[in-house]
Amino acid sequence: MASSPQAYRSPDADSVEALHQLVLASLDDDQAVDAVSIPLAGKSSIADHMVIASGRSTRQVASMASKLTEKIKSDLGRSVRVEGLPTADWVLIDAGDVIVHLFRPEVRSFYNLERMWAFGDAPVAVPDASAH
Repeated sequence: MASSPQAYRSPDADSVEALHQLVLASLDDDQAVDAVSIPLAGKSSIADHMVIASGRSTRQVASMASKLTEKIKSDLGRSVRVEGLPTADWVLIDAGDVIVHLFRPEVRSFYNLERMWAFGDAPVAVPDASAH
């Protein structure tokens, strides 16, 4: 039985930030709804950032997830682990330093990950670049 590959974690803060910015830019390009970024550095060892966003439909969630995994692989040379893509109600992308949760709005409000992971801190809302 083969073990599943571990997501790559970088010790370099610049590469972590490059990945984080790539994720945010990709979701903005794909018109993700209500994207938030929760800083996890110093709070959890699983990742440095958690990004949560919604798509308007399962088709949009699946498309955002597919495009994001392709961009991470082509731009940064990283392989990512993806869960939930076939149904696309909730897609988890583990890129090592950044964990991305993409939801349909109803599923997102049910699980309310922002509240669970904020540890008393408010999540950082990602500004909508198209509004500028």
